[in-house]
Amino acid sequence: MTNPAPAPPHARLVQQNDPGSSVPLDSGRPLSIGRDPANQLCLPNAAGLSRRHAEIRSSSDNTGWVIADLGSANGTYVGRQRITAPHPLQDGDRIQLGRNGPVFLFQWESATAQQSSASSATGSQATAATTTASKTTASKSTSGKARAARPAPQPAVAAQAAGSAPAEIDIGGERISLDRIRSAELRSQALHHHIFSWWVLACLGGLLLLPFPLVFWPLQVAALAGAVLLGSRKQHVLVVVLRDGLAYRRSFSNRITALSHRNGIRRALGQPVEP
Repeated sequence: MTNPAPAPPHARLVQQNDPGSSVPLDSGRPLSIGRDPANQLCLPNAAGLSRRHAEIRSSSDNTGWVIADLGSANGTYVGRQRITAPHPLQDGDRIQLGRNGPVFLFQWESATAQQSSASSATGSQATAATTTASKTTASKSTSGKARAARPAPQPAVAAQAAGSAPAEIDIGGERISLDRIRSAELRSQALHHHIFSWWVLACLGGLLLLPFPLVFWPLQVAALAGAVLLGSRKQHVLVVVLRDGLAYRRSFSNRITALSHRNGIRRALGQPVEP
């Protein structure tokens, strides 16, 4: 029997100026930090922060955590030392992004805290179930009629049950509480950014290698048609930004599908739906 792979200790990143705001770390998903909305932790208004500034991920042996600078202009500091290579993190380490940028504290989560959080969630669910059962019994005794309970609908990306917004939504297989979501945006970007440049190079190369018009022009027309077709292909990315700055992304090849997911989230949040 093979032993299971080791897992790094549970940890989170806490803002020094706002201890109540923290981001849990996932060993299966590196946490990228920067001003670009594509980052897992997006801080668009942070001073001295690069578009892609730093990344926190599990160590190579999967027993701890390391932080790496992503070529930022103002550097990444652990304590007072600027790092130039992936740097191992210890409980309580102070991380500063840039000389005057945001400051975070790296903290390990104890097993007691995890059990307390799980017990609290279980207790809340039990209380909610008891309250619902009491209300159902009272309604039956008042009306004198038994009504069959309908199963709750399963949300895809966003759903509504009985005309009211659900407590949480499902984004790419991960359930997110609605009160954590700040906005949902749709970004469309070309799949082949440099296709026109390649077509220009093909024209110049063909002009030198194929001087005969009967051969040159048909090939260039075919290359232009291919460039237009490839250049029109786009990828549509749904970006859901949480209130703590964490961003979730999901890619779609069809714009209508991506819009329906975005609009579903906005309706659940009570925000205006744009075409």
